[in-house]
Amino acid sequence: MKKAIFSPIIAAFLVLVILAAIPNQWVERIIPKNRVEEAATELNPFMFQGKYVQQKMLEDKHFLPMYGSSELARLDRFHPSNYFQETGADFTPFLIGRGGTTSITHFLNFAEHTKQLKGKKIIFIVSPQWFQPKGTDETHFVPNYSSLQGYDLAFNNTIDPKLKRAAIKRLLTYSPIRKDPILSTMYKAEISNNPWTKRKSALVRPIARVYRDILVKKDLYYTLAGGKPHKRALSPKVKHRTWKRLAAQAERYGKRRSTNNEFYVTNGQYNKIREMVPSMKDQKAGASYGKSIEYRDFQMVLDLLKDAGAEPLFISIPVNGKWYDYTGFPKKGRTVYYEKIKKQIEAEGFAVADFSEHEYDPYFLKDTIHIGWKGWVYTDKAIKDFYEGKTKNSNTLMN
Repeated sequence: MKKAIFSPIIAAFLVLVILAAIPNQWVERIIPKNRVEEAATELNPFMFQGKYVQQKMLEDKHFLPMYGSSELARLDRFHPSNYFQETGADFTPFLIGRGGTTSITHFLNFAEHTKQLKGKKIIFIVSPQWFQPKGTDETHFVPNYSSLQGYDLAFNNTIDPKLKRAAIKRLLTYSPIRKDPILSTMYKAEISNNPWTKRKSALVRPIARVYRDILVKKDLYYTLAGGKPHKRALSPKVKHRTWKRLAAQAERYGKRRSTNNEFYVTNGQYNKIREMVPSMKDQKAGASYGKSIEYRDFQMVLDLLKDAGAEPLFISIPVNGKWYDYTGFPKKGRTVYYEKIKKQIEAEGFAVADFSEHEYDPYFLKDTIHIGWKGWVYTDKAIKDFYEGKTKNSNTLMN
């Protein structure tokens, strides 16, 4: 009986040892060549939190990285992933982000790839909802945190030391870092002059290197296994359309799908919130996106991208004006955000497509907060203009 019980355990242990012993280069050789292409629309957390796929993607001129959050999953015929594929663009959008992904998560990701970012055009979608007074909370940070990226930051000597210390101070406010005895020790040594803290960090660094190597290997095996392809609403009906005709098509498309409410929200989404709508009336009086820790986190992203030599276009999306008015969220509390974020981006010399004037534009958003339909049309044009080196009138539809 003992043999029967322990044989599977011994076998599993041996398999684990063998997998760990295989050189990384051998694993990389058997990763399918189309893995990066497949991952472009998978929105797979293993890819966001990993290293290999994004590194290969950033090194390939064929891909245009799009960083954001939950809006990226709002796939329809007007979404950049469909539009640029169907219209035969020279590039493929590569989606990076999901619900709860905010500035601090993107910072860790960018810090992982500073060498690949030099001279790379990227798209970064900024959402007003990130800018809560206390910034990103544990609920949103924890599922999107990458241990591999956290450990790589500890060993990263290429980014500005002052910026690295600021990021570490911020990251130490989150439980995954605070409760990791090895990583927290190394992080604290970066921001402390205490000799004992420095010595403790020196003692754990060899262990940290081994653990980081294990995380790198894990990432390679996840990449080899692959993810589940995301079902895309592909449609050729966006071909051979002027921007104005495409926007009109998007408005009709959205109107047919938003017939049970006055907020231009999809029927399905409105059905999910229908019962709570009366209780939301004027519940956001006094709210504002004007003051938030998120502005500091976002500035770290700007600083890192600038130091890395990246070429970003920022998309500043609006909120659903009708819904926000209904909930009593003050117009001033939104306007101050739009103005502040635009000024912050332009102060670093980066391009921004500011869509704040579309708060009340029907079907610009798909629900109360997520861009969609007509909003994607404007985004497609802004991306196309940016990719082609045009900036004038990139926020409006000229034809």
